[in-house]
Amino acid sequence: MTIRKETLLLRIYAMTLTALVIVFMISGFTSHRSSQNFEEITVERINVVEPNGTLKMVISNQERQHPGMMEGQILGTRNRPAGIIFFNEEQDEVGGLIYQGSRQGGASWVLSVDQYKNDQVMQMRYLSDSAGHNSYGLQLWDRDWAFTLPRVMRIMDSLQGLSLSNAQIRAKVTEMNQGRPVGARRMFLGRSFEQETGLFIQDEYGIDRLRIYIDESNAPRIELLDKSGTVIKDLAAG
Repeated sequence: MTIRKETLLLRIYAMTLTALVIVFMISGFTSHRSSQNFEEITVERINVVEPNGTLKMVISNQERQHPGMMEGQILGTRNRPAGIIFFNEEQDEVGGLIYQGSRQGGASWVLSVDQYKNDQVMQMRYLSDSAGHNSYGLQLWDRDWAFTLPRVMRIMDSLQGLSLSNAQIRAKVTEMNQGRPVGARRMFLGRSFEQETGLFIQDEYGIDRLRIYIDESNAPRIELLDKSGTVIKDLAAG
């Protein structure tokens, strides 16, 4: 074979190889960017991310559910129900929808909205125990802006090293906030486990101060309560 023929064959080989590489690159890019349609998909978990990899949403079964995170740090190991967990641009958990139910353990359906850098402040929920008692409605909380979840977690970690009980740790955190709780229930609108349906409003300490409801015997009640939670007047009673 002459040198001219060898050179020609090498050129043909190089051009063919280059063309194949270009085709593979184009087809790979097109496959990556194109939309896909499926009639049905079965998965255990889906992570929704931004183009830069920032996690924004996890749809998962219970076994593979995200434990939650704050500022990109995992919040430890937690057994969480199946559902959807949402995250913001700073990789904080900001709420979610979870659900579970069994005859032995009861049932729950909870849609939560978290305060920025803190725990939930609004929750729509349904709860049922194994005996068939139900509670459902809208729950609101207050969260102190000075005590973000990362700060509270750091405080609790340091106090746990002192061998304190959970009640003592909560008391210490409240003491640091001049006697005010860093988080408290403020309102519930719905049906309670006591078969009372109505509006229940609490003060900044989480103590009931106003209750407007229908009780378990279908009697209307409008109750004013003092700062200790004791009924001082029932307006419906006259």
